[in-house]
Amino acid sequence: MENILEVKNVSKTYTGHKALDDISLDVPQGKVYGLLGPNGAGKTTLIRIINHITAPDSGEVIFDGHPLVESDVRNIGYLPEERGLYKKMKVGEQALFFARLKGLSKADATRALKEWFDKLEISSWWDKKIEELSKGMAQKVQFIITVLHRPRLLIFDEPFSGFDPINANILKKEILELRDQGATVIFSTHNMSSVEELCDNITLINKSRNILTGNVRDIRTRFSNHRYELAFEGNQQKLIADITPMVTVIEPLGTDRDGLNRVRFALRDASDVRLVLGTANADADIRAFNALLPSMDEVFIRAVESCNEPAVIPPAL
Repeated sequence: MENILEVKNVSKTYTGHKALDDISLDVPQGKVYGLLGPNGAGKTTLIRIINHITAPDSGEVIFDGHPLVESDVRNIGYLPEERGLYKKMKVGEQALFFARLKGLSKADATRALKEWFDKLEISSWWDKKIEELSKGMAQKVQFIITVLHRPRLLIFDEPFSGFDPINANILKKEILELRDQGATVIFSTHNMSSVEELCDNITLINKSRNILTGNVRDIRTRFSNHRYELAFEGNQQKLIADITPMVTVIEPLGTDRDGLNRVRFALRDASDVRLVLGTANADADIRAFNALLPSMDEVFIRAVESCNEPAVIPPAL
């Protein structure tokens, strides 16, 4: 799959602080890419480099097959966590001002803004001042300004902060629609449930380094420790006895409200899944068999904690 963005061995230092340490990642065209990490991990520095706001000390950024240059910024839409609207200006006037800065004619900008304002049901805000809007309302305006010129790459930094669940879902729907229309999205957030809903791939940065990269489902599978849950009708004791040699942990859950026996277990070897299923099928009437994938919250915590564990230093001889 073609990458719209490639970050290659990028490092950045500010007065003795290593903000980024040899970071590399590939962002596929037409996907939602999660950029995750604790506060101070280096995400904002990387976003500033991608936006050509600052330059790396070493390494390079490739945009659409060529080294990133200032003119590429026209093809990037950036919604920063720190919002940048002028509070005394009217909403429509300000949106039109930013649209013109991004190269749209007044007529095209006005037409596109009216469409977006209607779509997000904020047409009545056109003549209000920004200072009259709530944080969430102002964020809708800035979202429109970010996507209006149809950039190929969109970067959203904590886009749902200040939103109630209803408006957050509206924004999620719009982000997925933009992706389906061909845009690529980099999505920086601490909200792991949003990562599960929206992101195809992620990179997790901790202490300025890339500690985890990949497809979201593949990563959750990798952190699952081959755990499964089985629901069945039949003799629970016999089933447990027969699959015990193939599992490391087994947890009987008793009978659920539908009268099904449930048991959870972890495989000794991932390749044993068919063998376990075949053995269980011979003992009982299987109604459900599901992999138990960890949430992205769990993955995030385990990956960061693992990275933070102190190195074991062998004793001197």
